[in-house]
Amino acid sequence: MIKPEPTQMRRQPQQKRSQQRVEKILRAAAEVFVEVGYEAATTHVIAAKAETAIGSLYQFFPDKLAIFHALEARHMEQVTAIHAKLMQSADEQKSLSEFIERVVNTYAEYFADPMPRVVYIQYFVAPELFKLFNETFNASLIQEFAGLFRRWNPDLAVEKSELLAETVHICYNALLLNALRKDKHQRQAHYAEIKDLLVAYLTPYAQEAPQQVMKVMICPFCHSSRLSKNGHRYGKQRYLCKDCGKQFLEKLMQE
Repeated sequence: MIKPEPTQMRRQPQQKRSQQRVEKILRAAAEVFVEVGYEAATTHVIAAKAETAIGSLYQFFPDKLAIFHALEARHMEQVTAIHAKLMQSADEQKSLSEFIERVVNTYAEYFADPMPRVVYIQYFVAPELFKLFNETFNASLIQEFAGLFRRWNPDLAVEKSELLAETVHICYNALLLNALRKDKHQRQAHYAEIKDLLVAYLTPYAQEAPQQVMKVMICPFCHSSRLSKNGHRYGKQRYLCKDCGKQFLEKLMQE
């Protein structure tokens, strides 16, 4: 399918009254897209829903694609701001589960609004309509999360961190899409399952569990605390000292 050319607004609203009219048009469009779908929606139906004359709609939007692109642009702006805030606060979270809780709850609250919700769902229905959200945008998110995972666990290889981030990104979006297609009550149950799944998947790679062990363990040969896990032997954890290079079993480690 040929990707449509981006359709721009005819003009930006300057006065408060015009801004309010555009806001009503955008919100009405979102509701119409939810009710009948993008393909069946028309500018006349949107204008009627917004309780505005079709001529007033055309003062700002040449067609429904321009309306959709305005919704997309607003969604991109809001998502970018939310993501930046979440990433900035990630290192302040006390635990992985706390961070996951905040991410899922933040987007659950955001997508309670039908305007961004319809744009998000539409991306999985007709991605060719979009001009801002694309694979480049997704790749940048994956790289940011991969970097976050490496900050949590400095021993995590770049390739592994990127694989984890890609898996989380794909799974989260698929599960979120499924949740958003449910009614309000069902969504909450799905959000709880998403949290549990992400925490269970990421916990083995998070920093918090290994750090709690490392803080009280030192190398019995050189007394360094710079240790890494190095497989098992005789049913016990084996460690490698990063300073002296010697290996030893857990039972030899001291406080």
